[in-house]
Amino acid sequence: MVGGVQFREAESGKRYDVFHTDCAARDVVDHVTSRWGIWVLISLRSNDLRFYELRESIQGISEKMLAQTLRALVQDGLVRREVEPTTPPQVTYGLTEFGRDIGEPLKELFDRITERLSSHGAGGAG
Repeated sequence: MVGGVQFREAESGKRYDVFHTDCAARDVVDHVTSRWGIWVLISLRSNDLRFYELRESIQGISEKMLAQTLRALVQDGLVRREVEPTTPPQVTYGLTEFGRDIGEPLKELFDRITERLSSHGAGGAG
């Protein structure tokens, strides 16, 4: 351990150890659980959306943050980006199989939280 940070390579063929800074799975976990990553995955769970449809479905996200979040999730293989060769190009985003696998437990978590909050009369406009 150096300066309070753990360093260790995950050995080939073994499980990833997300508690170590050099773990490849750690970046994916960070992107999924980022402030906006979870909302992108939940928003895309039902159907594919274009950039502005996605932005409108996630209140409070800026275009810059949506673009950064989408770029990371596409790079991680969770979201697919399809460009139609029109003028201007139409870009549609949807979940990959990996994204659906990751998104389903997030949806269940979201559903449990909102069900619990509404059954206890907790505040919020959600």
